[in-house]
Amino acid sequence: MTISRAPSSRAVTDAEVRALEGNILTSTVDRFVAWSRMNSIWPVQFGLACCAIEMMSTAAARFDIARFGSELFRASPRQADLMIVSGRVSQKMAPVIKHIYEQMLDPKWVIAMGDCASCGGVFNNYALVQGVDKLIPVDVYVAGCPPRPEALLYGFLKLQELISARS
Repeated sequence: MTISRAPSSRAVTDAEVRALEGNILTSTVDRFVAWSRMNSIWPVQFGLACCAIEMMSTAAARFDIARFGSELFRASPRQADLMIVSGRVSQKMAPVIKHIYEQMLDPKWVIAMGDCASCGGVFNNYALVQGVDKLIPVDVYVAGCPPRPEALLYGFLKLQELISARS
């Protein structure tokens, strides 16, 4: 007659560990926060010229900026973490841009959309700021006059890579 014994506690523990290894996700809080920031960028409304038309079409159904977690363009800088400066920046508008940027909560990012916002474009005169980076720090530059919505989406991808790399 043989006596049936329960499996040893060591064998059960190893089996449980193997079962749990496939079901547990480990990470750090910093990586999780960076992932959530990267996938929920909320831009503030700030269109200045013709580039703003392309920025608005990026939010439409054809290009669907909602894929990046940016379904709404926020009207308040306190609810946004991305400023897309699209178009030429006049000297009169410069203090407004700086003020809105300062009202945004940290962390915050800036995309300079179009040649005018990036470097002044074809307007090389005293009335326009020759690049918004003279006023506020810019994280991503999107070239074009005006850049297509696909270019802005590519700028979003580059911004997501930048946010992910900073974690």
